[in-house]
Amino acid sequence: MILLCIIVIFLLAGFVQGVTGFGSVLVALPLLSLFLDVKVAIPLCALNSVVITTFLALRLRKYLDWKKILPLCIAAVPGMIVGVTLLKRVSSESLSIALGVLLVVYSCYCLLVKVRQRRLHPVWSYLAGFSSGAIGAAFSAGGPPTIIYATLNDWGKDEIKATLSGFFLFNSYLSATAHAVSGLTTVTVLTSFLYSAPFVLAGTVLGSLCYGRIERALYLKVIFVFLFLMGMTMIVTAR
Repeated sequence: MILLCIIVIFLLAGFVQGVTGFGSVLVALPLLSLFLDVKVAIPLCALNSVVITTFLALRLRKYLDWKKILPLCIAAVPGMIVGVTLLKRVSSESLSIALGVLLVVYSCYCLLVKVRQRRLHPVWSYLAGFSSGAIGAAFSAGGPPTIIYATLNDWGKDEIKATLSGFFLFNSYLSATAHAVSGLTTVTVLTSFLYSAPFVLAGTVLGSLCYGRIERALYLKVIFVFLFLMGMTMIVTAR
């Protein structure tokens, strides 16, 4: 029964990220934590994230622009160091609530008011990457700054999704490597991954097919809805 639940959860998680370009951990981790130890759930999510992001990066490879992605990845590394330091000095609950409120307000604004996209100065990519690294290291939710940055640019939906996929590809491989080196990737984790990987891939493929039928305007609305849900999740789980 537990194995069946893991399979269904990752099928759904893959589908969500296949559509939006992010959000698999947002779906999978809270559900897995209901019946798995968090030390199993987190590395399991990281390994399946490798499958998802690798597939999406390959599928969108002609839209991958490393001039857009590398600044995000480079800036994320020092951001992670700052995030770890920040976590030691500030309550993670306070940080989570603050970011959650910011995401809820921002996503509601974008859903209710038409935001004009523009070509942002390259310096914003470094700021977004740094913020993502810091927030991710502080409480494992580093995506929002990069997602906001990508949606504010006047890019097509394929460029947005490819940039997000490239950035999360870097993060997922980094996280999976860190878990393996630290010993968190146990036999239990690897066994669950072997069973769930085909289904997370199937979910990602299905989500990608649905994504192909969505216009850019609707795609952005879907992103903002998931940002809203991410913000609400961060606020509720921090209490």
